[in-house]
This record gives sequence, structure tokens and C-alpha cells, in this order.
Amino acid sequence: MIKMEQQHQPPSPQQLEEEFLKIPPNFVNPEELDVPGHASKDRYKTILPNPHSRVCLGRARSQEDGDYINANYIRGYDGQEKVYIATQGPMPHTVADFWEMVWQEEVPLIVMLTQLREAKEKCVHYWPTDEDTYGPFRICVREERELPEYTVRQLTVQHQEECRSVKHVLFSAWPDHQTPESAAPLLRLVAEVEESPEVTASSGPILVHCSAGIGRTGCFIATRIGCQQLKARGEVDILGIVCQLRLDRGGMIQTSEQYQFLHHTLALYAAQLPGEPSP
Repeated sequence: MIKMEQQHQPPSPQQLEEEFLKIPPNFVNPEELDVPGHASKDRYKTILPNPHSRVCLGRARSQEDGDYINANYIRGYDGQEKVYIATQGPMPHTVADFWEMVWQEEVPLIVMLTQLREAKEKCVHYWPTDEDTYGPFRICVREERELPEYTVRQLTVQHQEECRSVKHVLFSAWPDHQTPESAAPLLRLVAEVEESPEVTASSGPILVHCSAGIGRTGCFIATRIGCQQLKARGEVDILGIVCQLRLDRGGMIQTSEQYQFLHHTLALYAAQLPGEPSP
């Protein structure tokens, strides 16, 4: 546990690396995933959704399509179920599945933590410039707001006669397998999510994705849970958070550098908090 008053002696990078390397990754053995034809819908063959928590597409579908999407429900603060969905960056032939999941799960907010290309394709452009149709879903961009570190779009998703609003936040200042140059922009992104009326008004999960849906995605979710712990209790159990995330989706937080960055970010957040939490 890291208490706020202990921030003056943070663990060394070597201690954090040793701690990180001891956490079981909990990756899925492909033989355990009994879903015929899933490989064509996986961006990375070794990054698979853990069967017990995977999101199943439930609408009436043809036998060939099945219920598969590479996504998992992720528990949030205090172990609350289905606070997030962690998923891979959509591929050309999984965009309609992606929007089906958004609709089915009543997702109010999408957090995108990758650029479309980073040397090679990391994610397809799954939302329109203005308006477009993906499978049975009509997506319209109502509003776009560019901030220094991220872009916020207000989308309308229409299925048959029903329309819903979805907020889309694209945070592009985070290289794959690496860490951002500074923790402050990530904390501003967490604040953007925290202050979104869409999140408080909806019980649906927040959808978070990068390219594989484990590294940057895991960092963002762990950061938000850690901030909530610090705000409520004045202390944070970072190791416990990462273990919980990996039980829900294997490999969450990909590198020891990301683990160290998580510690650094939460130490910065703790230092910004006013006094002790109220009882």
C-alpha cells in the first residue's frame, strides 16, 4: 500500500520492476478459448480475451458470425463489476461488431489511447468524419473539441428508430509499449472522464481501447481506480489493482516501465489532493 504521507520515499525502479515481474500475466492459452473462427477477429494472435469475462455479442446473428469480439468486462473501484470494457483497436471487418458492442452494453463513453498508425496500423478509423453507416448503426459526429492532449467528439449512434449519445475521447500522446513524457496529461484525461455527465448518467461500462487492449488500456483503467482509492481512502494498493485487472484480462499493464509510470502518476495525484480524506 502507498500512503500519501509516504510519497517522499517512493520505491526504486528496480524494486518496482521486481514486483511487476512477479505478477502472473494470466494470458489465455489459445486452446482454452473454445470459439471457432475467433482468430480472424484478433488483431494480435497472442492477445485473447479471458473466457470467463469476455463480452459476448448477443443480437440475433448468423451462425458464421457467432458472438465473438476480443473484449473483456473489467471490474472497477472496490471490485464493482463491469465498470469498463477493455478491447483491441477495431479492424476493418470488426468495426460493425465494435458498434454492436457499444450499443448492446449501452456504453456512454469511449476512451481511445492509440493513434490510427504508429509505424504500422494500430486501429482503423471506426468513426466517421461527419456521418456514416457501420452495419446496422448510423454514426454522426455532432461536435468536435480539440484540446492540446486529446480530442473530444460527441457522437450520435442510431439503430433503427432509436438514437443515443456517446462521447469519444482520443488521447494520442502515448507511444505503444512506452509511457507518456509527463503524467499530468493522463491525470487531465482521467479528470475529463470523471467529470463527464455521460458517465454519471449511465450505468453502462466505459469502453477503453488502445491497439491490443492491454498496455495503455490497462494503465488508464489502473490510474482511474488508483485515483478513486486515493480520493476515498488516502492510500492506494497499486499491486492489488494490477492483479485484479489481469484476472479480468490477461497482460493488463504490459511493461515494467508502464508499471513505474503508474506509480509516478498516482504519486503526483496524491500530492495534489487536499489534506486527509473526510471520514
